[in-house]
Amino acid sequence: MSKTPLTREQIARRIARDLPDGAYANLGIGIPTLCGNYLPPDREVILHSENGVVGYGPKPAPGEEDKNLINAGKEYITLLPGGSFSHQADSFSMTRGRHVDIAVLGGMQVSQRGDLANWKVPGTPMGAIGGAMDIASGAKQVFVAMTHVTARGEPKIVAQLSYPVTALKCVTRIYTDIAVVEVTREGLVLMEVAPGFTAEDVQAKTEPCLAIATALTEIAA
Repeated sequence: MSKTPLTREQIARRIARDLPDGAYANLGIGIPTLCGNYLPPDREVILHSENGVVGYGPKPAPGEEDKNLINAGKEYITLLPGGSFSHQADSFSMTRGRHVDIAVLGGMQVSQRGDLANWKVPGTPMGAIGGAMDIASGAKQVFVAMTHVTARGEPKIVAQLSYPVTALKCVTRIYTDIAVVEVTREGLVLMEVAPGFTAEDVQAKTEPCLAIATALTEIAA
């Protein structure tokens, strides 16, 4: 069977299935923003964006964009019934006050103890931490969406961060193009693998040792 890494959209769809009914969820820039397009129709997930929007929906159909409705990544969104706007300071009071159940954030590195780096690659001039530190530290759970390795094939799941830190011991679960990994007090647990991949394939691309879940399953992309 051929090995088939997940696309960005498939990663987002997989994460969306883990957002529970009634949860307040912050979607970060990149792959996380796509999750709003794949929420199961039988549950209500209240989406929060750091620029001051609560209760938004998927991206609008072409031609129906409203320039006043954007998320933190400056992408067009729709507003659902009951949705609201606030000052950005109030929006951050929501994140800092632990009123966000789940934050879905992009990642550059995640350590074996759940430390997150997601705002700057060392040696590059670009990068600003923005609201990521507040969101990662304040959310009750943090799901990270990223590719499993860098463009040079280096692991992004590492023993210890070598990139500038966003927040420490904050990550709950990691979703990559080849695996779903749970962060526990005992270490990292491989829960799911992409079609065609084995636990050995994932371990070869991961720096720390992975424990394998008893019921290891294939990701239903």
